[in-house]
Amino acid sequence: MAQALIVIDIQEGLVKENPYNAKNFISNTKAIIQHFRDQNIEVIYIRHSENEGLLAMGSDNWQVYHELKPQENEKIFNKYYNSIFKDTELKEYLNRKNITDVTFVGMQVEFCIDTSVKVGFEYGYNITIVEDAISTFDNEYLPADTILSFYKEKIWRNRFAQLKTTNEMLSIN
Repeated sequence: MAQALIVIDIQEGLVKENPYNAKNFISNTKAIIQHFRDQNIEVIYIRHSENEGLLAMGSDNWQVYHELKPQENEKIFNKYYNSIFKDTELKEYLNRKNITDVTFVGMQVEFCIDTSVKVGFEYGYNITIVEDAISTFDNEYLPADTILSFYKEKIWRNRFAQLKTTNEMLSIN
């Protein structure tokens, strides 16, 4: 029952766009990353990649957010779709390392996090979402806090994943 932390799409360009509750989101994510590192549990980064646009490959905006910078031994997978699994070799990597339990932090709740949770569930992974270390943005239909609440309470909890707060995660040895 090996585990890994997967940090999804927390990139310079997206953080500059000021996601919901940005300060706490980043602070909580930093604490979770450090917690996993302290336990020698693998931290894997996913970086959304585009040929052009906000997250154009190679641009400053495309880089992992500087406060969460990966260590040299930490793997980064580039993705081109809403799923962290599609065309990334992440599933093969996790399988090679016998990783069955994955914890997600990151962005954007209604796109990459939701798709990745459901695909990961279909693949049989045990998924934990750190509910105060995920974020999104207001959109033309809903404010970010409503989007977050909807996915946490109506979609994921007790269906596709278990949800824990940063404090709950940090209290786990």
